[in-house]
Amino acid sequence: MLVDSHCHLDRLNFNDLHDGVADVLEKAKQQGVEHCLAVATSLEAFPQMMDCIGDFPQVFASCGMHPLYVQDHQYLQQAHRELAADPRVVAIGETGLDYYYTPETKPEQKRVFAEQIELAVELDKPLIIHTRDAKQDTLDLLKQHGAERCGGVLHCFTEDLDMAEAAIELGFYISCSGIVTFNSAKKLQQVFAQLPLERLLVETDSPYLAPVPHRGKENQPAYTREVAHFLARLKGVSMPELAAQTTDNFFRLFKLAEKQV
Repeated sequence: MLVDSHCHLDRLNFNDLHDGVADVLEKAKQQGVEHCLAVATSLEAFPQMMDCIGDFPQVFASCGMHPLYVQDHQYLQQAHRELAADPRVVAIGETGLDYYYTPETKPEQKRVFAEQIELAVELDKPLIIHTRDAKQDTLDLLKQHGAERCGGVLHCFTEDLDMAEAAIELGFYISCSGIVTFNSAKKLQQVFAQLPLERLLVETDSPYLAPVPHRGKENQPAYTREVAHFLARLKGVSMPELAAQTTDNFFRLFKLAEKQV
């Protein structure tokens, strides 16, 4: 069994490619992907995302604000607290820092990120972290605001080994996306080859970043299998071992029991 630990189900192409979320989940199940985590990127879009994913027991949810959207929205911590109280919400995020696309919003990004870390600690829900070109600030804020008390995951990881190891020391997990399958990702492949399997998750980040051999197409949870196959070969373990360990890691991180779903 596999888990897609990070996807955006509400952004899939339901006009031409899928006949609703049930169709997406059935395609995933046929590839051994039996659970997924639907990740929010803004508080405003959160209710619509929850309506989209419905009450499927194999779908969990997160609630947070992506760093690229902080300049467009008023962050309201009380509103976030109320939205995150939904029993389907198992994490806060995605949140974090992105200095690649919007370096001009650094101060606001850092403020909103810090507030979301504090909320995650308060609610005892792990963080889903987006970080790009912001290695030191990301680590510093996690440490300064006590993120080790709630834990979390650096999703779609593309940074260096030092950052991954520093995050693991804080109790975080590292998530591998389809990027690792790209021919241009040799350095990233070397990083994942050195990380402990006990701290890894797999994801699609659907509908983005489809893995080889689907690159250029819309990504979907079913393609978690390709990510997992590549990672298993990279680490020299069997596919069943990779699937079992990353699934156990997911349920441990998000404080879930398989018998509940």
